[in-house]
Amino acid sequence: MTDATQSIDHLVAVSEESIAKGSKSFALASKLLPAEMRRDVVMLYAWCRYADDVIDGQVAGFKPAEREQSSEAERLRDLEDRTRNALAGKPDDDPVFLALSHIAKKNKFDHRHPLELIDGFRMDVEGRQYRKLSDTLDYCYHVAGVVGVMMAGLMGVQKEDALDRASDLGIAFQLTNISRDIFDDAAIGRVYLPSEWLEKFDLDGANLGDSEKRQTIYQMALLLLEEADKYYASARFGYSALPLRARWSIASAARIYREIGVIIRHSGPDVWQKRISTSTSKKLMLVLLALWDSLFPAGQAPGQKRVGLYQRPIAAE
Repeated sequence: MTDATQSIDHLVAVSEESIAKGSKSFALASKLLPAEMRRDVVMLYAWCRYADDVIDGQVAGFKPAEREQSSEAERLRDLEDRTRNALAGKPDDDPVFLALSHIAKKNKFDHRHPLELIDGFRMDVEGRQYRKLSDTLDYCYHVAGVVGVMMAGLMGVQKEDALDRASDLGIAFQLTNISRDIFDDAAIGRVYLPSEWLEKFDLDGANLGDSEKRQTIYQMALLLLEEADKYYASARFGYSALPLRARWSIASAARIYREIGVIIRHSGPDVWQKRISTSTSKKLMLVLLALWDSLFPAGQAPGQKRVGLYQRPIAAE
């Protein structure tokens, strides 16, 4: 079976199912997009979700998949090979890779960006150590910032400074993720907090998941959220580069995701006693508030330079 025999409608339907299972927040925000743009966005999301699940051994980001005999490194190599083939116009029969191939061809996709995402997964597979905040930010770019860049490209953004702002939003999302998932990540041996911070608070990877250290860990989560706020603020100055409905969609996603940080701040050190989530009614309210952001984007303000933030890799001329 090839792209010619699997209709685009079928690929979109499979992608929609992936969104519904893997990210209710993204599913809600994406409904605000124009139909054709949304089709491309959900197909890209489905590939990103699939790639993440392959490395983590999950299904839709939550349920553990049946353990495969192959190692993480082998799964990573297979993912990279299949992705390169899809980008070259030679996808296999999996709808996820057919969808990636379709949007890459349709949108003249920069092939380095999906491969940068895979480089981020490689950091997990190889157990990269994050000494400084800049190291953590580099990881955040590779697993989330570059997704923002790809999404912005599908929405018609071409200018590098606007793509920097899209990257900033992805980085803000990932910093929020890390603050939410500190204990879950520690349980599987993953530590994204800078080791400089851990040493300052007399912590290390071995005791990071210790409930007795919860107050100290909470202080580091707040530091992460302070950093995330800088990137959320910067991202707003890129909204004006988007068409109105895309602007509303992205502003909604930003408000919904940022709410996770609000919950962490308001709940205190016991916030990790249960999964941190936002109610549907709260999400709908945030979507309405995001309409204001889209009608009056901060990007219309002159002279707002992007200073002191992570600089994503730029392709050589």
